[in-house]
Amino acid sequence: MFFLQLRMYILIIFLFSILYAIVSMIGYAAGISSHSFYLIAALLMTGVQYMIGPKLIELFMGVRYIGRDENPGLYAMVADMAAKAQIPMPRVAISRLQIPNAFAFGRWLRDGRVCVTEGILRLLNEAELRAVLGHEIAHIKNRDVLTITMLSVVPLVLYHISRHLLWFGNRGNRRGQGNTAVVGLIALLAYFITNLLVLYASRIREYFADRGSVVLGNHPRHLATALYKLVYGSARAPRDSVRMVEGAKAFFINDPSRAGKELRELKEIDQDLSGSIDADELRALQNTAVRLSAADKLIELFGTHPNMLKRIKQLATYVQA
Repeated sequence: MFFLQLRMYILIIFLFSILYAIVSMIGYAAGISSHSFYLIAALLMTGVQYMIGPKLIELFMGVRYIGRDENPGLYAMVADMAAKAQIPMPRVAISRLQIPNAFAFGRWLRDGRVCVTEGILRLLNEAELRAVLGHEIAHIKNRDVLTITMLSVVPLVLYHISRHLLWFGNRGNRRGQGNTAVVGLIALLAYFITNLLVLYASRIREYFADRGSVVLGNHPRHLATALYKLVYGSARAPRDSVRMVEGAKAFFINDPSRAGKELRELKEIDQDLSGSIDADELRALQNTAVRLSAADKLIELFGTHPNMLKRIKQLATYVQA
C-alpha cells in the first residue's frame, strides 16, 4: 500500500507543478500581475469539491443510509471488513440505481461511506458481495478518494486557463495576443496530459483496492466472479441507465459502459461456462499472456478503470499454486 500512496503523492506534486508552471508563464508572457490567482482558485475549487462532493454524490446516485436493523447481513459484512482493515465503521448506504455496482466516498477516514446499488444486492452471493465490500473498504483505508479529488481539480483549472487565454485573453492588446495564444495552447496541452495522468491514477487505485480486498481475507476467485457478474449485469442493463451514470462511473468498481466488450473477453476465462471464475481457471490464467490490441490499449488509456482482462490476470497472481 505504501507504493500506491507514494505514486499518488508524486502525481499530486507533478500535476500541481505543471499548474504552477502554466501560471508563471501567464504572468511572464501575458502580463498578469497576480501569478497566484489560478493556484488560489485551484485550492478553493479543491476545498469546495472536497466539502460538497459527498452531498452531490448522494443526490446524483439516490443514496439512502441504512442502519443495522434494515439489512443486518449487509451491515455486518461492512462492519467485519472495516474491523479487519482497522478503520472506523463507515456509514452504510443503498443506492436506488438498478445497475449492479458499489462505490465508496467521503471526506476523510472517519467520514467513510460504503454504498451498494439495489441491482448488486440481487446479483451477487454473500462471498462475492463481501469481496466487493472489501474492495470499497480498501479505497477508504488507502484514502485514495481524497487524492483523486485533489488531482481532478488540476486539469479542470488548466482547461479554464486555456479557454480564457485562447478566447478572451488580451483582446485589446495586439502585441500580447501572440504570447497569450501560445500560453493558451500550452495550457490546453497541459490539460490533456494532466487529464491522462488523473485517469492513470484512477486505474492504479483499482488494482490496489482489489489487492486490499484479498488482504482482508476474500478469495481472489470471489472478487473475480463478482467482477464477471457485474460486467454481465451491466451488459444487460438498458443503455439509458448506463448513460445516466456516465459522469459518475469513476466511483464504481467497474466501468458499465465497457461491459459488452468485457463480457466477451471474460467468457474466454470461464472455461466451463459456469457463470463464475473459479480458482482453477484463475491458476490457468497465471500462465496465459494477456495481449491487448492497439484499440484496447487506447480505450484503457482514456478509461477510469483498468482493462478487465488485465485486472483479472492480476487477481490470478494472488491465488496460491
